[in-house]
Amino acid sequence: MKKLEEYVRSIPDYPKEGIIFRDITTVILDPDGLRTAIDDMQAKLEGVDFDLVLGTESRGFIFGMPIAYNLHKGFVPVRKKGKLPCETVSESYDLEYGTATLEIHKDAIKPGQKVVIIDDLMATGGTAKAVINMVERLGGKVEKLVFLIELAGLKGREKLAGYSVDSAIIYEGK
Repeated sequence: MKKLEEYVRSIPDYPKEGIIFRDITTVILDPDGLRTAIDDMQAKLEGVDFDLVLGTESRGFIFGMPIAYNLHKGFVPVRKKGKLPCETVSESYDLEYGTATLEIHKDAIKPGQKVVIIDDLMATGGTAKAVINMVERLGGKVEKLVFLIELAGLKGREKLAGYSVDSAIIYEGK
């Protein structure tokens, strides 16, 4: 079987010159790639005590849901603003050009619950930090963050200092 990195398609100069876009569609298209990605990410949670898996829209759903299912944990979707039907907490964060807002249902996390956050990519850490802030406002505790891909050159770990962070694949550049 191939290594997980071999399933990722790298597209040079997208979306702009000098950027290498790491495309996960080739990972999830291949049955072995998908299984390897979920197994590798799930292995990063061995020995971690937690109650819930949070997945960030939308690719965090792809990886978070099967991990929650496999480990018999509940799953909390973290959605873009305006997509959840009940009362929410929200957090805005900076993007390269502008801002974005994420939301979680207020009743999704009970005080004292331990959570892990799953997403496909860690770049600057802004999205993950927004999710952490919401979890903590609801009284939850973030036990670990797991990403399929980390772009180490964007220094997201610095924004997430003090939290346990792990990635299945780490690319040194941006």
